[in-house]
Amino acid sequence: MISIFQAYYFLLLRSLGYTLILTLFALVFAMIIGLVFALCNVSRIKVLNAIGTLYVDAIRGVPLIVLAFFIYFGVPQFFKMVGFEQFRLPALQAGTIALAMNCGAYMAEIFRAGIESIDKGQMEASRSLGLTYGISMRKVVLPQAFRVMVPSIINQFIITLKDTSILSVIGYPELTNMGKTIAGNTFRSLETWAIIGILYMIVIVTLSKVAKRLERRLKVDDKQ
Repeated sequence: MISIFQAYYFLLLRSLGYTLILTLFALVFAMIIGLVFALCNVSRIKVLNAIGTLYVDAIRGVPLIVLAFFIYFGVPQFFKMVGFEQFRLPALQAGTIALAMNCGAYMAEIFRAGIESIDKGQMEASRSLGLTYGISMRKVVLPQAFRVMVPSIINQFIITLKDTSILSVIGYPELTNMGKTIAGNTFRSLETWAIIGILYMIVIVTLSKVAKRLERRLKVDDKQ
């Protein structure tokens, strides 16, 4: 196992970097998507409620691998059908879109739960002071809700990081895809996948520790 790591450590670390980049990009866009649809779900406007619910239910009902295939293979084919023959989606963009859409549906529920955990009196008090709904949500409710959501957001980051392995099916050079390449070159699957598992475990355990530490710190701040 050590000999494999020594021979391929540069490629392994580079693919781990690609995995983290993809996860970070996906999470940033997922937070935007999640916030938009969470606000739709907590809105008093029924049309917005329906849109938010439809998105969350539809995306969570589709396996990530199917969504990745649809975006990577299906969307370019659609553009070719309408006359854009040169349209291409590189694996990074397709993977980011698929992960962001998938993660965004779960983030929407995290944001919704966080917003609804804040006492309604906070919104009513800010509205009584003359603030608009949008300003009240942005300056009063969301900052308080975000403190509640931080551990869940980090947990979703961990889930998204693990989900990047699925995107090896569209050729994105993330860690699992590199594992397939190394196992195919060396014919030493046991050692190769042990290395891949250890690298994932190091990153995920580190993030889990960060999440727990943040959660404890936020609880201490709330008591003060």
